[in-house]
Amino acid sequence: QVQLEETGGGVVQAGGFLRLSCAASGRTGDMYAMGWFRQGPGKEREFVATEPWSGGDTVYADSVQGRFTISRNNAKNTMYLQMNSLKPEDTAAYYCAARTRPSLSRRPGEYRYWGQGTQVTVSP
Repeated sequence: QVQLEETGGGVVQAGGFLRLSCAASGRTGDMYAMGWFRQGPGKEREFVATEPWSGGDTVYADSVQGRFTISRNNAKNTMYLQMNSLKPEDTAAYYCAARTRPSLSRRPGEYRYWGQGTQVTVSP
């Protein structure tokens, strides 16, 4: 089992920034990739970004490309999502997820482990 815990959410004005953290514990050696997803009010969960846990190519959703950046600290078993130039439409609960199969995916259903989420609210 892998446990994931997100932190770093909050309320920020449009144009501001936040950094989310996702701390992994348990059988982290089983993880191939970690992804970030978000779910706004009344919306389906949508892909934000993903990267292999050991490093490599990062894939971003078009809506966040150029504004959001993934980084990792493998020694701390933590992945980060730096979110800059935030917009009101970025308001959502943000989740990190871990995938064990050796490929990247944008599909929530293909991630085995999930955190509880952290709320990000961007005011106009």
